[in-house]
Amino acid sequence: MESVDKFKVVAALLLVVVGVGGYYALPADQGVLRVLAVVLGLALAAMVMWFSQPGRSFVDYARDSVKEAQKVVWPSKKETWQMTGIVFLFVGVLALFMWLVDTGLAWVFYDLILGRD
Repeated sequence: MESVDKFKVVAALLLVVVGVGGYYALPADQGVLRVLAVVLGLALAAMVMWFSQPGRSFVDYARDSVKEAQKVVWPSKKETWQMTGIVFLFVGVLALFMWLVDTGLAWVFYDLILGRD
C-alpha cells in the first residue's frame, strides 16, 4: 500500500473518530445533531476511502460477491419447507433420544447404584 493510501486510511479512521467524538461532545438533548455527527463522519470517511486503493479493492470485492450470489441456485419454497420439516423431525428424534439417555442414566445411578427412592 502506498504512503498516500495509508494517509487516506488514517484520515478515514480519524473522520470516524471525529464523528463519534462529536456525538459525545454535543448535549444529550440534541439527539438529531448527535446522530448527524456520526453519519457525517462515516459518510466523509467512506468518501475518503472511495478514492484509495484499499477502498477500490473493497468495492471490486463487493461487486464480485454480488455477482457470485446471483449465480446461487436458491431452493424453491417446497424444498425449503421439506428441509425445514426434516430438521424439525431430526431435532425431535434427538430430543427424545437425549431424554431417554438422561432418564436411563438417572435410573441407573440413583436407583440401582445409590439405592435412592
